[in-house]
Amino acid sequence: MEGSWSRAVQGLTELRGFLSLNRKEESSPKAAAAAEAANAETLLPAEREFQHAAKTNNLDTMERLFRKHVNINAVNNLNRTALHFAVAGNHISSVDFLLHHKARVDIADKHGLTAIHLAAWSGNLDIMLLLIKAGANQKAKNQEGMNVLHFAAQNNNIRIVDYFIQDLHLMDLNKPDEKGRKPFLLAAGMGHVEMINELIFLNLFTSEKDNQGNTALHLAAKNGHSEVVEILLQQWEEVDEFNQNEETPFFLAVEGGHEKCAELLLEAGSNINTSNKDNISALHLSTENGHTAMVTFLISKNIHLDPKPEQRYSALHLAIIKNNLAVVNNLIYSNHDINALNQRRQTPLHVAADLGNVEVTETLLKAECDLNIVDQQGKTALAVTSRSNHALIVDMIIKAEKYFKWKQEYLRSGGNLPDEILSFKQDHRIETKQIRSSLWNLSYNLLKMQEWKKIAQFWQFTDDQIKAIEEQWTGEKSYKEHGHRMFLIWLHGVLMAGQNPVKHLYEDLRRGGFQQLAEKIRAENNAGVEAKKCAIM
Repeated sequence: MEGSWSRAVQGLTELRGFLSLNRKEESSPKAAAAAEAANAETLLPAEREFQHAAKTNNLDTMERLFRKHVNINAVNNLNRTALHFAVAGNHISSVDFLLHHKARVDIADKHGLTAIHLAAWSGNLDIMLLLIKAGANQKAKNQEGMNVLHFAAQNNNIRIVDYFIQDLHLMDLNKPDEKGRKPFLLAAGMGHVEMINELIFLNLFTSEKDNQGNTALHLAAKNGHSEVVEILLQQWEEVDEFNQNEETPFFLAVEGGHEKCAELLLEAGSNINTSNKDNISALHLSTENGHTAMVTFLISKNIHLDPKPEQRYSALHLAIIKNNLAVVNNLIYSNHDINALNQRRQTPLHVAADLGNVEVTETLLKAECDLNIVDQQGKTALAVTSRSNHALIVDMIIKAEKYFKWKQEYLRSGGNLPDEILSFKQDHRIETKQIRSSLWNLSYNLLKMQEWKKIAQFWQFTDDQIKAIEEQWTGEKSYKEHGHRMFLIWLHGVLMAGQNPVKHLYEDLRRGGFQQLAEKIRAENNAGVEAKKCAIM
């Protein structure tokens, strides 16, 4: 369906371009030179001048060249005649001149467009009457099987439709084109409210489908024409008909991000939980296309949030892949399963960690997702991200593991959580600058190669956590960076517990057998305190 409709739009664009070029000269000297060079391949200079005169409604030039026996039916490289240009430009005097001098009315250009098609598109009934009087083929079709009724309906020219149906009674013009689209479907796809109402009045309404299985309701919904959708729903019996891709009008409205159309269809009884032949739901589709407002709308209408067994991933997985934090937050807030598994048995955290997405990882961790779930390869999210060399994510997950373990034990003991803002990202606060500076100095200037691991084990870092930190190896002195990261993870836990980090660090280093390091830390911090006192004095 998408390919068929895009080709139709391309055809319309080309037609509009043809018409616009007849209302004004090419917009640039380069374009004009290109057009002139192309026409020079087929037209004599006089013929080229004659066509230009018809395009600009210059009757004096047309008369002068006609007296010199110019071929008024000469065709350019696109097989267009002077009559094509005169009709497309709505130049009734030039059209009358050409027809009076026996111009051929049914020459088709390379797309099968004749002058009568252009008149139907332009909506000029006076020119249409001249062409009919001159014997134009009223049932002529272009290469796509479109006749005057198709063109008039597509461009909302009601007078032309009324003329052919009410005056000439040519009901047999109401036929499908090569794509199976009757005029009613074309008008619906373009969103022409007046034309839709007129065609219904003329008994040209149809619920038939085109070659792609789309009804007028499908096309109006897909293109966001809510007023047309509202009119059609008054005539429609089955609002959830499928096209060839098993897409309903509602599904197509969601695909385009057309909330008003989607709402009208839901009110008419459309199934919000519909899926297409690829098992893609409306929620997946709006997430895939980045339509945040549509996701919010669907959630407000109680769409099913969790994936069906046959779907490869959840909407939350997809929002993370698309890095749409607004949708991620919306889904989590609406109680989407934050531990849903995709076809590789990965949780959303696995996906976010593997992608190195700090913001999404932070959101999932704060929502207290399960950190222990393993994927089909037996890897936790921590193992996945350590393998991907996302050091920041590794540290965030370890912080979360240690924090939630402490929190569980602390609450079990009856304690009240300290009033700290929960975050697992890097700490850049001014109030922690001094202790962070001390930890950096400890790590890079005082710590020996294997000492950071011994301290980590004393602080009950697990083997998996130590391995995850160690995975990011940058050279023989990587242990300095590993130690620094370990200290910052420890600092996070101490601060979240509401404890004094300097006092805690000194006491822990002494208990862990690192008396010299403990004394250096105390001396460094005492020196800092004295310096502050001197500055105050």
